[in-house]
Amino acid sequence: MSRIVLGTLAAMLCLTTGAQAQTILSAETAAPNTTPGISIIALSEAAAKAGVADIQVTSGQTLTNSVQNVAEGKTDIAAAPFILPFLLSKGVGPYAGLGAEKGAELADELAVLYTYRISVQGLFAFDSSNISGWDGLEGKTIFNGPPRGAALTNARLLIKTNTGLEEGSGYTGVQVNWGQAVKTMQDGSADAFVLPMSFPDPRVSASLASGNMTIFSVSKEVYDSEAFNNVAKLPGTVKFSMPIEDMGYGDGITVVSEDGTFRGPGTVGADIVNKSMDFALAKSLTTAAIENIESIYHAKAPFMPVTWHGETAIEITDMCGPNPLKYHPGAVAAWEEAGYTLPDCAK
Repeated sequence: MSRIVLGTLAAMLCLTTGAQAQTILSAETAAPNTTPGISIIALSEAAAKAGVADIQVTSGQTLTNSVQNVAEGKTDIAAAPFILPFLLSKGVGPYAGLGAEKGAELADELAVLYTYRISVQGLFAFDSSNISGWDGLEGKTIFNGPPRGAALTNARLLIKTNTGLEEGSGYTGVQVNWGQAVKTMQDGSADAFVLPMSFPDPRVSASLASGNMTIFSVSKEVYDSEAFNNVAKLPGTVKFSMPIEDMGYGDGITVVSEDGTFRGPGTVGADIVNKSMDFALAKSLTTAAIENIESIYHAKAPFMPVTWHGETAIEITDMCGPNPLKYHPGAVAAWEEAGYTLPDCAK
């Protein structure tokens, strides 16, 4: 009898200790070679390594839809540029069909595990296109993102801030899904590209097979202007600068700037969950991420060590202010137990 009891207790113990590891979660993210794509994939590996959950990742998604899916409880985790929850909370832009009341209701369902810089919006072109810079875009055809999403919204705004040009009247916009981005860059469909970039950026590097390219910094004058500062006040946008020598590019890439510094608007966001997620699960996911920032996140791609994973300062995370999202209580506990300080307005 004692053996039966001991065997039953052992079986129960195995079930108890393995229960969390058997949790199956769904996640949506952007293309797997982008910062949000890699971030979610890294989270899935960290969660599996820690025995927290099995995260089934669907990449190549339009994050506009992914954010709404998390808010509606259809997906457990998603990568989210902060401009999207803001637009959702107002029921405008890509969420205009929902209306302000429903949009605000859905946005209130979202919570943050951790933040990071998704990309820096920038202008680049093949040298053969004879694009001189921002002042050479009038009348040109510009690939500026997927048909729907934050990247397209940000690109149109950046072009207008730098040149005053509107899509349709000042230039022709080309939009394709991210999976077709490199092909579109290489096949001559556009004269120039205003897209999110990492440093070094895999789409830029892959396109070098079709010729040398030049990346154009935002000028110091525009960067310091009231118009650009207003752009940087948008949820999920921060001013970004980096020495050209630290951008990680080699032969075939020229970066044009007045003073050896690349400047542009940085897009920040987070890996998000529904606020109804269990406290312990959100805490365990966040702890797994924090403990593996260097070993998994930074090791995934050459650009990942400079994407601000593990940063919590407001000027980098862009939490608080017009950004409607706050950290999940479980994430707050994980960060604080790991020795980090989170601003009260973000809890």
